[in-house]
Amino acid sequence: MTDLVTFGETMALFSARRTGPLRFARDFDLGVGGAESNVAIGVTRLGHEATWIGRVGADEFGDLVRATLLGEGVHAHAISDPDAPTGLMIKGRRTADLIAVRYYRAGSAGSRLSPADLDASLIQSARVLHVSAITPALSGQARDAVRHAVETARAAGVPVSLDVNYRRALWSPEEAGAWLRDTIGQVDILFATVAEGRLIADVADPVDLAKALASLGPRHVLLKFGADGALELSDDQVRHASAFPVTEVDPVGAGDAFAAGWLADWLAGAAPEQRLSTACAAGAFAVTSQGDWESLPRRADLALLTPIGDGVHR
Repeated sequence: MTDLVTFGETMALFSARRTGPLRFARDFDLGVGGAESNVAIGVTRLGHEATWIGRVGADEFGDLVRATLLGEGVHAHAISDPDAPTGLMIKGRRTADLIAVRYYRAGSAGSRLSPADLDASLIQSARVLHVSAITPALSGQARDAVRHAVETARAAGVPVSLDVNYRRALWSPEEAGAWLRDTIGQVDILFATVAEGRLIADVADPVDLAKALASLGPRHVLLKFGADGALELSDDQVRHASAFPVTEVDPVGAGDAFAAGWLADWLAGAAPEQRLSTACAAGAFAVTSQGDWESLPRRADLALLTPIGDGVHR
């Protein structure tokens, strides 16, 4: 039995070390990144067991994905695909304040994920299934895999968590909105930015938007406002939380960290105010260094965001 099961595409990540046009970059850091595996790492660091399922190429990058997740304590079911490569993500900083991310994932191993790759017994025994709307945008069979996983979880009474994670490079707002509206009725927990929420319900006010989304099925709606914090609508009650003030280095992965923090505290039975605060703290940690997941906090780290006199913990 595992606390959280998730699946999707995790890619090799090349991050340029210098600021400016990518064509002038000469040095890159090599790592891995993927929305669902980021959540799995975050939940694991906060004290729970997480399982990630996905396809990787039979190549060095696939080995890197597998080794990284296993090294972080995630139960990684990285299926080796001899006929397709591991996808690539290239991250560059065009200016000091603008990060550009490019994906090379068409025909990748991750896009070939299918229902047959998913172990039904893992999903049925989990405490929560977490999916993102990235996976159904990768291919028809990946979309079938999401549908199969959600139906399997629902039939077993396993709550379903969905992070919208809209990627305009993968599908249009109309396509994404249609899929989300068709799926949201089977979702128990929904994570979205305000813009992502409006793909589902065209409502301007954030609180009214959260209520509109909840009316379609989710018991818990989480709306993220970046540096302005977040809100949670649960049990017909709206709660707000402020963001933690930190110096932003790399904003990529903050939403995954937020979801991991919230899910970890929800799994632990924490009160709504506490889980929302932990989600905001995890999101704050995520932006403080380079990489999609490297700065995700452990439990002991959460207290580090409490202001101290000289900024030095001794």
